[in-house]
Amino acid sequence: MNFKIVSDSSSNVFELDSIPYISVPLKINASEKEYIDNADLDLRGMVDDLKAYKGKSGSSCPNVQEWLDAYQGADCIFGVTISRHLSGSYNAAVQAGDVYMEEHPGAKVFIFDSMSAGPELALIIEKLKVLIKEGLDFEAIRDAVIEYHNRLHTLFCLQSMTNLARNGRVNSAVAKIASALNIRVIGDANCGQLAPTTKPRGDKKALQVLVDLILKKGLTDGTIRIAHCFNPALAEELKTAVLAKRPDCNVIIEHTTALCSYYAEVGGLIIAWEGNYNPINNHDIN
Repeated sequence: MNFKIVSDSSSNVFELDSIPYISVPLKINASEKEYIDNADLDLRGMVDDLKAYKGKSGSSCPNVQEWLDAYQGADCIFGVTISRHLSGSYNAAVQAGDVYMEEHPGAKVFIFDSMSAGPELALIIEKLKVLIKEGLDFEAIRDAVIEYHNRLHTLFCLQSMTNLARNGRVNSAVAKIASALNIRVIGDANCGQLAPTTKPRGDKKALQVLVDLILKKGLTDGTIRIAHCFNPALAEELKTAVLAKRPDCNVIIEHTTALCSYYAEVGGLIIAWEGNYNPINNHDIN
């Protein structure tokens, strides 16, 4: 079987060793300027541009043809997307899969809706890679990753909600007040949408809340991924705090790419890990 993994760029993963892999870029749009979420983007430049820009901005997902192009050359394809409740990426990936299977009889395509964004996609991608290398068949890999996904969790910790407010995802007045009062907004991926749950003041209190929530949701001795937007110091502090409680964990720190940087903004963290059963991560077998 000829396998390929394809994700949209909300995974923050541009390259993958050992297994054929393609990242399909989302795009950030501000006035007449477009930022393509790929390895060639000047991420610092984009962030600085958008911070200075006062007009309307937003994001757009890959279209069906972009997904279809990415599938080419394989007969067993697994796609991984940002939550369908946050973007049209999942629907485009599924439509492209249907077209691909019609055009390539015998080919198999399955799309995982991560119900999240950022490092949770990266965990799914790494799990797919491991299972493919073990030599399992398509259906066994699909079922094993669905079960694995049922135990994944995501938390986010934001210092700014300006871009979320510009896109109508949070109230603009709330975003301004939070910034003025040095409030951090902590939440999770609830049913595929960003759901703020706690608003601690300052980094020290935010770290305590994050660790408490991670432990409450369960944390196996596996991998926890911390994606940060130009805030390596806070990511390292969280890593230290997590390892103090679970020293056998593998903590990976990575940088957000364009899409996650746009919504997390400078200073933000997105954290994903395997823990207790998470009933919101449900899949339809398509």
